[in-house]
Amino acid sequence: MTVTSDRTTDLPPAPAPAPFPTGTQRLPMAKALNLGMRRALANDPRVLLMGEDIGRLGGVFRVTDGLFAEFGEDRVVDTPLAESGIVGTAIGLALRGYRPVCEIQFDGFVFPAFDQITTQLAKMHYRSQGRLTLPVVIRIPFGGGIGAVEHHSESPEALFAHTAGLRVVSPSTPADAFTMIQQAVASPDPVIFLEPKGRYWEKGDVDLDAPLPAPHGGTSDLDHARVVRPGTDVTVVAYGPTVATALKAADAAAAEGTSLEVVDLRSISPLDTATVAASVRRTGRCVVVHEAPVLYGSGAEVAARITEECFYHLQAPVLRVGGFHTPYPVAKLEHDYLPSLDRLLDAVDRTLAF
Repeated sequence: MTVTSDRTTDLPPAPAPAPFPTGTQRLPMAKALNLGMRRALANDPRVLLMGEDIGRLGGVFRVTDGLFAEFGEDRVVDTPLAESGIVGTAIGLALRGYRPVCEIQFDGFVFPAFDQITTQLAKMHYRSQGRLTLPVVIRIPFGGGIGAVEHHSESPEALFAHTAGLRVVSPSTPADAFTMIQQAVASPDPVIFLEPKGRYWEKGDVDLDAPLPAPHGGTSDLDHARVVRPGTDVTVVAYGPTVATALKAADAAAAEGTSLEVVDLRSISPLDTATVAASVRRTGRCVVVHEAPVLYGSGAEVAARITEECFYHLQAPVLRVGGFHTPYPVAKLEHDYLPSLDRLLDAVDRTLAF
């Protein structure tokens, strides 16, 4: 792909897109993401995908399967095994008017690109006093649950959420995956898009006719939390892979007469405090659950904000459930490390005991 001007006036003609499926279909999250990116590619010639083995292979998890054949090597780019180079190239492309979507093959591989993400990608808009935008999406399969080897299961969200200038989001359902990836591509801000790899193959209903986000800077409800199960006794806050765990806990608690309200954050940064606080004011209690270590984790920020916003409504301290403060364990031990149904229900019992 040759760029000869400051803008993308030399883009190749967009291919005639294949017929896009319509209606509501039951799809796994990986396929929902695939269709979301396919629609973004078809509707905007500035969008391109970059990553290791994402082209002919379709990615390690086959999330980009078929896109290389449909859009070609200029739009679905197989890169060298160099994460810093992938993100650095994406920054340059974004400065020239493109909208790159980068795949980091596994969460543990993002750290070679950490410098590019936190010192360049996150800061360029601020450093240029708003004159420059970097609409780059960094897709990261994250979390556990697949029995992977070392460096293939991590939860680095707090590192990016701590960095001003980045949006950090995570879908928990195929329906959200389909819409949120398109909203991320449409965002003028750089987005860290965390995909719960342990949920890639879980299916859900996806409305493939859902309206597109606004083409220029519209992010719709990308940064809004959502109450996914109403309740009256305890608010359980989760995101990404732990939303399903929270919903299972709500079912188990209901059998014992306890009503849990489950809030899916969807966006880790910015944080939709208003939705969480409104829930906690109704229930008086809050438990936050995530796979990342509890110590200095995203749950700590939720707990601090809820304590500030809802102090006089709280009937118990905000409790956190998450991974332990150790390196991510070997595959045989990961289910002892990850927040389980029993650990979450224990926290619910403890908050109700106050």
